[in-house]
Amino acid sequence: MTEILIRATDLNFRRPDGFELRLPEFAISAGEAVAVLGPSGSGKSTLLDLVGGVLRPSSGRLEVFGHDAEKLTLRAFDQLRGDNIGLIFQEHNLLPFATVRQNVALGVQFSKVRRQRLSEATLASEITRLLEAMDLNTDGILQRLASSLSVGQRQRVAAARAMLGNPPLIIADEPTSALDEGNQKRFMQLLQDARRASGSALLFVTHDPRLVEDFDRLIELDGGQS
Repeated sequence: MTEILIRATDLNFRRPDGFELRLPEFAISAGEAVAVLGPSGSGKSTLLDLVGGVLRPSSGRLEVFGHDAEKLTLRAFDQLRGDNIGLIFQEHNLLPFATVRQNVALGVQFSKVRRQRLSEATLASEITRLLEAMDLNTDGILQRLASSLSVGQRQRVAAARAMLGNPPLIIADEPTSALDEGNQKRFMQLLQDARRASGSALLFVTHDPRLVEDFDRLIELDGGQS
């Protein structure tokens, strides 16, 4: 039986400004790629914030890696997220004056669980493997400062960081928005290939319908409703 990583039932979130996100049913299984498509203001980022524990539901039930989100303290949710979720942001969020190797290694710095999947002997080789999976030449890039990289290179380094330590779920929040069309397609193919090799599920949020072809399921949000 396939493991369910995230499950929501009758999920509802209301903001003071009147916005409401309603999801009667929502689930992500282990290894599954799910795309969430919708225009600005449709609730895509709200959904990610709920899954990541930044927001709590107004009503309904949300289970995250087998835990009832309502019963988790903020600290417990932070740890659960750090152990189980790799994040790729709209902005790459790299440390500009740290090297590429140092930036990727941050992916396991705050999670004992993810570090335990690696040994010091394999940390360097795993960083190299992930960077090469993202089509980056490690002979010349490992010791370069993040500030010296192109936008496309930075986003691929951020993807490698998210996958380090084999988190069961990768969350990607509009990660191609700063890339041109050619680099968008290249990034998406590299990301899908790399996460499949690692066995991770993917929750990918975008406003661009051109990017949602290679997914197991598509969820469309329109004004907060699926």
